[in-house]
Amino acid sequence: VQLQASGGGSVQAGGSTRLSCTASGDTVDYDVVGWFRQVPGKEREGVSCISTGDGSTYYADSVRGRFIILRDNLEKTVYLQMDRLAPEDTAVYYCAAKPLRRQRFPLCNLQDMGYWGEGTQVTVSS
Repeated sequence: VQLQASGGGSVQAGGSTRLSCTASGDTVDYDVVGWFRQVPGKEREGVSCISTGDGSTYYADSVRGRFIILRDNLEKTVYLQMDRLAPEDTAVYYCAAKPLRRQRFPLCNLQDMGYWGEGTQVTVSS
């Protein structure tokens, strides 16, 4: 499974942007896809994850109500719609997927994500 992330860039505070994560490969060996972010000097943290099966979602407290995660299983793509962005959302965002062999819940635990995409920078200026 390869994950390709796109989107992000520079945004003004209060603005919006959308990240996309598209999986490729012949085998769908995952059932949870999500987004994590990292700033220099800090640990990578879970932002939002979604079950590709039943659509269960997880949101970090810091983004709940501002970000929405969506899935398109036919396109094997997961989107993260990011609204009302704030400077503290500035980070490198990584797309990740959890292999089927791992426990589904909790959805967004870093250690169980087995597939990772390249990071994409989101910079929010005040």
